[in-house]
Amino acid sequence: MNNTLYDKLWKEHLVHTSDSGEALIYIDRHYLHEVTSPQAFEGLRHKKLAPWRLNANVATPDHNVPTIRGKSFTADSIADEVSKIQVVELDKNCHEFNIQQFDIESQEQGIVHVMGPELGFTLPGMTIVCGDSHTSTHGAFGCLAMGIGTSEVEHVLATQCLKISKLKNMQVIFEGQLQAGVTSKDIVLHLIKLIGTAGGTNHAIEFSGSYIDSASMESRMTICNMAIEAGAKVGLVGVDQITCDYVKAHSQLSSEQFELAQNFWKTLRSDEHSIFDKTISIDVGVIKPQVTWGTSPEMTIDFDEKIPVELNVSAEELENFKLAKAYMGLEGAEKLQDLSFNRVFIGSCTNSRIEDLRSAAAAIQGQRVSAKITEAIVVPGSGMVKAQAEAEGLDKIFEDAGFLWRDPGCSMCLGMNPDQLQPYERCASTSNRNFEGRQGNLGRTHLMSPMMAALTAINGTIPDLL
Repeated sequence: MNNTLYDKLWKEHLVHTSDSGEALIYIDRHYLHEVTSPQAFEGLRHKKLAPWRLNANVATPDHNVPTIRGKSFTADSIADEVSKIQVVELDKNCHEFNIQQFDIESQEQGIVHVMGPELGFTLPGMTIVCGDSHTSTHGAFGCLAMGIGTSEVEHVLATQCLKISKLKNMQVIFEGQLQAGVTSKDIVLHLIKLIGTAGGTNHAIEFSGSYIDSASMESRMTICNMAIEAGAKVGLVGVDQITCDYVKAHSQLSSEQFELAQNFWKTLRSDEHSIFDKTISIDVGVIKPQVTWGTSPEMTIDFDEKIPVELNVSAEELENFKLAKAYMGLEGAEKLQDLSFNRVFIGSCTNSRIEDLRSAAAAIQGQRVSAKITEAIVVPGSGMVKAQAEAEGLDKIFEDAGFLWRDPGCSMCLGMNPDQLQPYERCASTSNRNFEGRQGNLGRTHLMSPMMAALTAINGTIPDLL
């Protein structure tokens, strides 16, 4: 049979299929953070249950943690009471149930989807879940990775299995070479613009093509991370030598274990004549840097393109279009370059890896943040990224330019920690969502690549040219 990668992973982990079509699959790795786990642990206590396989679970706080901490900072130092409770409860739950946690004081703490691969917990061929939609990130390693709800977090803790329906297969082929200034973030925003935020609904999207074959693991993770914004539950990439080299550098496997595993991992690719339910092919060579203008990731345009007007909008989309334009304060603006920005955020589980920080630092070296910008912050995705960036002198480049260099966390990606927009502030952001209020009440978010965000900080506006 000619199986897709998703089909191979599904069959490898299938435990049981019911008459209704729902299936039970085995879960290899379960990531936990402070927001979606408290009720799950409480459910275990109430039912007098314990985690089924302890070493399958890895935890870290990320959503609620402040990014200004210092060496003596502890969970009890968090000022916001709700945030403190969630982080403290994660500490208590992990201690009580003996789950490995990289806590707020750990040098390895970070955003769960950044620190997991870096510490070698994400391995090719795994099924991976977390109470966070952007778990699709780990699909870059040839994994079946998906976000789950709090009740499912409890179920996986207790049974090491997940009840789920099988998805359809979708193939996105990225062919060609990138223009200067274009990144994986631009490619995936371009895809979402083309197919919409529902284009991948009920599908697992496999990314392939000559661009993917040459892309770094960081780039692949960015693309799989935002598969969820295209409506997909799962995003994934077949295993190749680039995958294996990354895993070899980060895993905790012995040389003998790695060599044995690598032989299997390299079979984790779709067979040559696999049949997909949907296929779309994109020439990445024609893609320009992308920036969102509205309140959905699909509201994306080329960085130098005119902002859409009502004449070009269908009747069924008109109401949402008007609401988005009003919320974003775009009346009178013809192009994104007409807008002045207040804040810049470089970070999130989408774009806070070392490659992202190198790209941003290279774009602004020797320059200064515009006086128009109230605050520009750089938030490494993990303690390991922060240490590596500092070893390379990237922190100095950012600080010399006027950026603030922070401690790891989800930060301004979402309004659950001190890093938030004030009403009507406009932010150039490398995160994954630009919904109303996502970064703070009435805040206005424009998604873009780290390079574009860095240059926006220097100019105070979207640059005319890269």
